[in-house]
Amino acid sequence: MSTLTLPGSIPSPIEDSEQLRKAFAGWGTNEQLIISILAHRNAGQRQAILRTYHETYGEDLLKNLKKELSNDFEGAVLLWTMDPSERDAFLAYESARKWNASNRVLVEIACARTSSELFSVRQAYHVRYKKSLEEDVAFHTKDDFRKLLLPLVVAYRYEGPEVNMTLAKSEAKILHEKIKEKAYSDDEVIRILTTRSKAQLGATFNHYNNEFGHPINKDLKSDPKDDFLATLRATIRCLTRPDTYLEKVLRLAINKTGTDEGALTRVVVTRAEVDLKLIKDEYYKRNSVPLEKAIAKDTSGDYKEFLLHLIGHGSP
Repeated sequence: MSTLTLPGSIPSPIEDSEQLRKAFAGWGTNEQLIISILAHRNAGQRQAILRTYHETYGEDLLKNLKKELSNDFEGAVLLWTMDPSERDAFLAYESARKWNASNRVLVEIACARTSSELFSVRQAYHVRYKKSLEEDVAFHTKDDFRKLLLPLVVAYRYEGPEVNMTLAKSEAKILHEKIKEKAYSDDEVIRILTTRSKAQLGATFNHYNNEFGHPINKDLKSDPKDDFLATLRATIRCLTRPDTYLEKVLRLAINKTGTDEGALTRVVVTRAEVDLKLIKDEYYKRNSVPLEKAIAKDTSGDYKEFLLHLIGHGSP
């Protein structure tokens, strides 16, 4: 499912640090050398490079990258090189502080990560910002959004495959009744979405479809302009089919006037080691265009090359 490609023989962190140091030397930065190293190392290897670079040169590699690079290429390289939990903490911080109804980054992080990953994000948030993620979410959101997002970001769901079909049937009925009443932020709706395992929710939504004749997200489109309903739909899709949800994020980021580089970078960087191959497959099925072709058409320069390497179209 990962699109990350590694060389047959991985250089030591000392060798990689030396090469990165050389990339910064002289009058111009060697961006291609930086891509050839960082775009072909996994998270553990990148963290080893960061530690070794600091131990060897007494400097922060991330700060040096920030000084040497620029624009979208800089942002993508910095996000990629960060520890995944710290990266998500950074993305969550930016999202919480700039919250608006069309921003779904918090939903992605809360729902498309495992329970252990989300817990690590919250720990990284404590260390980086000296406060809790839930504190910022509570302060920067309000009303129904706060009611949904707070329990989402603190959830620790059961990750196993076991499913209670009796429970699935009863909770599908509860969801149907509440949606029919337009009680979208009812406590029972929030409870089910923010506490049940992803496997259990999948069974519940399948039963909803079978029993009532259409998917739950179709019933949540009663008012296309309702931002809270859009957030509920994003939550459900992210919990059950993150690949299809993130395909749509990519599609909207690319297929419009002016590329949304922030969304494009976020999806590629955060999913390259997880399920980007599934997302690529979904993108092709939905658009009849390979993702790499769409990215190559909509981006340029070192930024384009870096993204293409991360999605598996560049030699280590």
